[in-house]
Amino acid sequence: MAKSSELKSDALMDQMKNHLTSDAGKKLIEKIGLVYQFNIAPKKLGFEEVVYVVDLKKGEVSKGPYEGGKPDATFSFKDDDFVKVATGKMNPQIAFMRGAMKIKGSISAAQKFTPDIFPKPAKM
Repeated sequence: MAKSSELKSDALMDQMKNHLTSDAGKKLIEKIGLVYQFNIAPKKLGFEEVVYVVDLKKGEVSKGPYEGGKPDATFSFKDDDFVKVATGKMNPQIAFMRGAMKIKGSISAAQKFTPDIFPKPAKM
């Protein structure tokens, strides 16, 4: 089983936690107001996934499946592809068309997922 410390995405999610407490993060919460679940796999979609919830209603990031009902949209990524999308190196629509990102839930909610919701990363 994968250890979550192996994922590059862990550092991004930690940055996201801090970002949501900033003024820019609070504006995102007001603007988007949705709950996203991310299933991030080390190598292959659907295997040994680490689950994160980015709650843009409450301004929280947590590890583990969403427990407040259904998330507005659920995304599945390989770790490397998630990092590329979150850092703006891959367009989310291109990732979806190439099969690098899978979506469940509301398509209109999913369309509000852009690299802009993530903080600009420090050197990783």
